[in-house]
Amino acid sequence: MQLQQLQYFVAVAETRHFTRAAEAVHVAQPSLSQQIKALERELGADLFLRARGNITLTDAGEALLPLARRILADADTARHEVLELVQLRRGRVRLGATPSLCTGLLPDVLRAFHDRYPGIQLLIEEGGSLDLVRELARGALDLALVVLPLPTASPALTTVELLREDLVVVSSPDAARPGGGRRTVDIADLEGERLVMFRHGYDLRELTVAACRSAGFEPDFAVEGGEMDAVLGFVRAGLGMAVVPRMVAARSGRGLRVTPLARPGLHRTIALAHRSDVAPPRAARELQRMLLER
Repeated sequence: MQLQQLQYFVAVAETRHFTRAAEAVHVAQPSLSQQIKALERELGADLFLRARGNITLTDAGEALLPLARRILADADTARHEVLELVQLRRGRVRLGATPSLCTGLLPDVLRAFHDRYPGIQLLIEEGGSLDLVRELARGALDLALVVLPLPTASPALTTVELLREDLVVVSSPDAARPGGGRRTVDIADLEGERLVMFRHGYDLRELTVAACRSAGFEPDFAVEGGEMDAVLGFVRAGLGMAVVPRMVAARSGRGLRVTPLARPGLHRTIALAHRSDVAPPRAARELQRMLLER
Protein backbone atom coordinates (compact mmCIF):
# COMPACT_ATOMS: atom_id res chain seq x y z
CA MET A 1 0.00 0.00 0.00
CA GLN A 2 1.47 3.33 -1.08
CA LEU A 3 0.67 6.88 0.06
CA GLN A 4 0.10 7.84 -3.56
CA GLN A 5 -2.56 5.12 -3.90
CA LEU A 6 -4.31 6.39 -0.80
CA GLN A 7 -4.19 9.94 -2.15
CA TYR A 8 -5.82 8.78 -5.40
CA PHE A 9 -8.42 6.79 -3.48
CA VAL A 10 -9.39 9.80 -1.33
CA ALA A 11 -9.61 12.00 -4.42
CA VAL A 12 -12.04 9.60 -6.12
CA ALA A 13 -14.05 9.18 -2.92
CA GLU A 14 -14.43 12.96 -2.59
CA THR A 15 -15.19 13.74 -6.23
CA ARG A 16 -17.08 10.49 -7.02
CA HIS A 17 -15.54 10.77 -10.48
CA PHE A 18 -12.32 9.23 -11.82
CA THR A 19 -11.57 11.93 -14.38
CA ARG A 20 -12.16 14.84 -11.98
CA ALA A 21 -10.11 13.02 -9.33
CA ALA A 22 -7.23 12.62 -11.79
CA GLU A 23 -7.36 16.33 -12.57
CA ALA A 24 -7.36 17.17 -8.85
CA VAL A 25 -4.16 15.17 -8.19
CA HIS A 26 -2.55 16.15 -11.52
CA VAL A 27 -2.21 12.67 -12.99
CA ALA A 28 -3.54 10.99 -16.13
CA GLN A 29 -6.85 9.23 -15.56
CA PRO A 30 -5.59 5.77 -16.76
CA SER A 31 -2.69 5.95 -14.28
CA LEU A 32 -5.07 6.82 -11.45
CA SER A 33 -7.40 3.95 -12.36
CA GLN A 34 -4.46 1.51 -12.46
CA GLN A 35 -3.30 2.57 -9.00
CA ILE A 36 -6.81 2.23 -7.56
CA LYS A 37 -7.04 -1.30 -9.00
CA ALA A 38 -3.61 -2.15 -7.57
CA LEU A 39 -4.78 -0.92 -4.15
CA GLU A 40 -7.93 -3.04 -4.38
CA ARG A 41 -5.80 -6.10 -5.24
CA GLU A 42 -3.55 -5.38 -2.28
CA LEU A 43 -6.53 -5.12 0.08
CA GLY A 44 -8.46 -7.95 -1.51
CA ALA A 45 -11.66 -5.93 -1.80
CA ASP A 46 -13.38 -3.56 -4.17
CA LEU A 47 -13.42 0.02 -2.91
CA PHE A 48 -15.89 1.49 -5.39
CA LEU A 49 -19.09 0.42 -7.08
CA ARG A 50 -18.67 1.52 -10.68
CA ALA A 51 -21.96 2.12 -12.45
CA ARG A 52 -22.29 4.31 -15.56
CA GLY A 53 -22.07 7.90 -14.35
CA ASN A 54 -22.29 6.87 -10.72
CA ILE A 55 -19.32 6.06 -8.42
CA THR A 56 -20.11 5.04 -4.84
CA LEU A 57 -18.05 3.59 -2.02
CA THR A 58 -18.37 -0.05 -1.04
CA ASP A 59 -18.43 -1.03 2.61
CA ALA A 60 -14.68 -1.61 2.35
CA GLY A 61 -14.25 1.85 0.82
CA GLU A 62 -16.33 3.45 3.59
CA ALA A 63 -14.12 1.73 6.19
CA LEU A 64 -10.88 2.77 4.48
CA LEU A 65 -11.75 6.45 3.83
CA PRO A 66 -11.30 7.88 7.37
CA LEU A 67 -8.17 5.78 7.87
CA ALA A 68 -6.70 6.94 4.56
CA ARG A 69 -7.38 10.57 5.42
CA ARG A 70 -5.68 10.15 8.77
CA ILE A 71 -2.65 8.41 7.22
CA LEU A 72 -2.26 11.18 4.64
CA ALA A 73 -2.61 13.83 7.35
CA ASP A 74 0.05 12.09 9.45
CA ALA A 75 2.33 11.93 6.42
CA ASP A 76 1.88 15.68 5.86
CA THR A 77 2.66 16.31 9.52
CA ALA A 78 5.80 14.20 9.27
CA ARG A 79 6.97 16.14 6.22
CA HIS A 80 6.24 19.43 7.97
CA GLU A 81 8.13 18.44 11.13
CA VAL A 82 11.18 17.31 9.17
CA LEU A 83 11.08 20.53 7.14
CA GLU A 84 10.91 22.50 10.38
CA LEU A 85 14.05 20.77 11.62
CA VAL A 86 15.79 21.44 8.33
CA GLN A 87 14.86 25.10 8.65
CA LEU A 88 16.90 25.32 11.83
CA ARG A 89 19.98 24.38 9.80
CA ARG A 90 19.36 26.95 7.11
CA GLY A 91 16.96 29.79 6.45
CA ARG A 92 16.48 33.28 7.82
CA VAL A 93 14.76 35.27 10.53
CA ARG A 94 13.59 38.83 9.83
CA LEU A 95 13.56 40.71 13.14
CA GLY A 96 12.61 44.32 13.68
CA ALA A 97 13.65 46.25 16.78
CA THR A 98 13.95 49.79 18.03
CA PRO A 99 17.54 51.12 17.88
CA SER A 100 17.85 51.18 21.65
CA LEU A 101 16.98 47.48 21.84
CA CYS A 102 19.51 46.71 19.12
CA THR A 103 22.07 48.37 21.36
CA GLY A 104 20.93 47.01 24.73
CA LEU A 105 18.95 43.77 24.60
CA LEU A 106 19.71 42.04 21.32
CA PRO A 107 23.50 41.54 21.11
CA ASP A 108 23.70 38.78 23.75
CA VAL A 109 20.55 36.98 22.58
CA LEU A 110 21.54 37.10 18.92
CA ARG A 111 25.02 35.82 19.73
CA ALA A 112 23.50 32.84 21.61
CA PHE A 113 21.09 32.17 18.74
CA HIS A 114 23.86 32.35 16.15
CA ASP A 115 26.07 30.00 18.19
CA ARG A 116 23.24 27.44 18.32
CA TYR A 117 21.97 27.89 14.75
CA PRO A 118 24.90 29.19 12.67
CA GLY A 119 23.12 28.38 9.39
CA ILE A 120 20.24 30.78 10.09
CA GLN A 121 20.66 34.23 8.55
CA LEU A 122 19.58 37.06 10.85
CA LEU A 123 18.13 40.11 9.10
CA ILE A 124 17.67 43.03 11.49
CA GLU A 125 15.65 46.14 10.72
CA GLU A 126 15.83 49.13 13.05
CA GLY A 127 12.90 51.51 13.39
CA GLY A 128 10.32 53.04 15.67
CA SER A 129 7.43 50.92 16.89
CA LEU A 130 4.98 52.46 14.40
CA ASP A 131 7.26 51.64 11.45
CA LEU A 132 7.88 48.12 12.72
CA VAL A 133 4.15 47.47 13.12
CA ARG A 134 3.63 48.52 9.49
CA GLU A 135 6.41 46.17 8.36
CA LEU A 136 4.90 43.29 10.33
CA ALA A 137 1.47 43.94 8.84
CA ARG A 138 2.75 43.78 5.28
CA GLY A 139 4.72 40.59 5.92
CA ALA A 140 8.21 42.12 5.68
CA LEU A 141 9.15 40.95 9.21
CA ASP A 142 8.69 37.68 11.11
CA LEU A 143 9.01 39.23 14.59
CA ALA A 144 9.43 42.71 16.04
CA LEU A 145 10.43 44.10 19.41
CA VAL A 146 8.14 47.08 20.03
CA VAL A 147 7.34 49.48 22.84
CA LEU A 148 3.89 49.23 24.43
CA PRO A 149 1.35 50.66 24.17
CA LEU A 150 1.47 50.57 20.40
CA PRO A 151 0.98 53.94 18.65
CA THR A 152 -2.21 52.61 17.06
CA ALA A 153 -4.34 49.62 18.00
CA SER A 154 -3.53 46.63 15.80
CA PRO A 155 -5.84 43.63 16.31
CA ALA A 156 -3.94 41.75 13.59
CA LEU A 157 -0.88 41.50 15.86
CA THR A 158 -0.14 39.26 18.82
CA THR A 159 2.11 40.84 21.46
CA VAL A 160 3.81 39.17 24.42
CA GLU A 161 5.31 41.37 27.12
CA LEU A 162 9.04 40.79 27.35
CA LEU A 163 10.35 43.21 29.97
CA ARG A 164 9.73 46.47 31.78
CA GLU A 165 12.79 48.68 31.63
CA ASP A 166 13.78 51.71 33.70
CA LEU A 167 14.94 54.90 32.02
CA VAL A 168 17.89 56.90 33.36
CA VAL A 169 19.52 60.27 32.71
CA VAL A 170 22.95 60.25 31.07
CA SER A 171 25.32 63.20 31.01
CA SER A 172 28.97 63.94 30.42
CA PRO A 173 31.23 63.45 33.46
CA ASP A 174 32.69 66.87 32.70
CA ALA A 175 29.30 68.60 32.82
CA ALA A 176 27.45 69.78 35.92
CA ARG A 177 25.56 66.99 37.66
CA PRO A 178 21.80 66.95 37.05
CA GLY A 179 19.61 67.81 40.03
CA GLY A 180 22.42 69.54 41.88
CA GLY A 181 24.40 66.32 42.29
CA ARG A 182 21.76 64.22 44.04
CA ARG A 183 21.99 60.44 43.61
CA THR A 184 18.58 60.39 41.91
CA VAL A 185 16.73 63.10 40.02
CA ASP A 186 13.13 63.86 39.11
CA ILE A 187 11.94 64.70 35.64
CA ALA A 188 11.19 68.18 37.02
CA ASP A 189 14.96 68.60 37.64
CA LEU A 190 15.46 68.57 33.87
CA GLU A 191 13.63 71.89 33.51
CA GLY A 192 16.13 74.41 32.21
CA GLU A 193 18.66 71.70 31.31
CA ARG A 194 19.78 71.36 27.71
CA LEU A 195 18.67 67.98 26.34
CA VAL A 196 19.94 65.90 23.46
CA MET A 197 16.77 64.59 21.85
CA PHE A 198 16.00 61.76 19.46
CA ARG A 199 14.39 62.27 16.08
CA HIS A 200 10.63 62.47 15.58
CA GLY A 201 8.95 59.05 15.57
CA TYR A 202 11.42 57.68 18.12
CA ASP A 203 9.58 56.06 21.04
CA LEU A 204 11.96 57.55 23.63
CA ARG A 205 11.39 61.05 22.29
CA GLU A 206 7.62 60.80 22.71
CA LEU A 207 7.99 59.32 26.21
CA THR A 208 10.47 61.95 27.40
CA VAL A 209 8.58 64.92 25.97
CA ALA A 210 5.31 63.67 27.47
CA ALA A 211 6.97 63.25 30.90
CA CYS A 212 8.39 66.79 30.79
CA ARG A 213 5.01 68.25 29.87
CA SER A 214 3.36 66.27 32.69
CA ALA A 215 5.91 67.87 35.03
CA GLY A 216 4.79 71.31 33.80
CA PHE A 217 7.51 72.42 31.40
CA GLU A 218 8.62 72.20 27.78
CA PRO A 219 12.00 70.49 27.29
CA ASP A 220 14.87 72.60 25.96
CA PHE A 221 16.73 70.86 23.13
CA ALA A 222 20.42 71.47 22.56
CA VAL A 223 20.47 68.99 19.67
CA GLU A 224 17.66 66.92 18.21
CA GLY A 225 17.12 64.47 15.42
CA GLY A 226 19.65 61.75 16.20
CA GLU A 227 19.58 57.97 16.49
CA MET A 228 20.79 56.25 19.67
CA ASP A 229 24.52 56.18 18.86
CA ALA A 230 24.47 59.81 17.80
CA VAL A 231 22.60 60.90 20.93
CA LEU A 232 25.09 59.11 23.19
CA GLY A 233 27.99 60.65 21.28
CA PHE A 234 26.55 64.15 21.65
CA VAL A 235 26.06 63.58 25.38
CA ARG A 236 29.68 62.41 25.77
CA ALA A 237 30.76 65.58 23.98
CA GLY A 238 28.98 67.64 26.64
CA LEU A 239 26.23 69.04 24.41
CA GLY A 240 23.49 68.11 26.87
CA MET A 241 21.75 65.35 28.82
CA ALA A 242 19.50 62.58 27.53
CA VAL A 243 16.98 60.11 28.90
CA VAL A 244 17.83 56.59 27.74
CA PRO A 245 17.06 52.97 28.75
CA ARG A 246 19.11 51.58 31.62
CA MET A 247 20.37 48.68 29.47
CA VAL A 248 21.73 51.08 26.86
CA ALA A 249 23.43 53.17 29.55
CA ALA A 250 24.99 50.06 31.09
CA ARG A 251 26.40 48.92 27.73
CA SER A 252 27.55 52.39 26.71
CA GLY A 253 28.68 53.66 30.09
CA ARG A 254 32.21 54.62 29.10
CA GLY A 255 32.36 58.40 28.98
CA LEU A 256 28.88 58.78 30.46
CA ARG A 257 27.56 59.65 33.90
CA VAL A 258 24.40 57.65 34.68
CA THR A 259 21.86 59.11 37.12
CA PRO A 260 18.72 57.11 38.04
CA LEU A 261 15.32 58.76 38.09
CA ALA A 262 13.66 58.97 41.48
CA ARG A 263 10.51 56.94 42.08
CA PRO A 264 8.16 56.46 40.39
CA GLY A 265 10.63 57.23 37.62
CA LEU A 266 10.07 56.52 33.95
CA HIS A 267 9.67 53.07 32.44
CA ARG A 268 8.86 51.49 29.14
CA THR A 269 7.36 48.09 28.37
CA ILE A 270 8.96 46.02 25.64
CA ALA A 271 6.91 43.37 23.83
CA LEU A 272 7.57 40.78 21.15
CA ALA A 273 5.05 41.04 18.31
CA HIS A 274 4.09 38.92 15.32
CA ARG A 275 1.13 38.67 12.98
CA SER A 276 -1.87 36.87 14.45
CA ASP A 277 -2.96 35.34 11.15
CA VAL A 278 0.40 33.81 10.17
CA ALA A 279 2.50 31.54 12.36
CA PRO A 280 6.17 32.62 12.40
CA PRO A 281 8.62 30.19 10.75
CA ARG A 282 10.24 27.59 13.00
CA ALA A 283 13.53 29.51 13.20
CA ALA A 284 11.66 32.69 14.18
CA ARG A 285 9.75 30.77 16.85
CA GLU A 286 13.04 29.49 18.25
CA LEU A 287 14.41 33.03 18.45
CA GLN A 288 11.15 34.06 20.10
CA ARG A 289 11.60 31.33 22.70
CA MET A 290 15.17 32.43 23.43
CA LEU A 291 14.07 36.05 23.85
CA LEU A 292 11.27 35.07 26.24
CA GLU A 293 13.57 32.81 28.26
CA ARG A 294 16.58 35.12 28.29
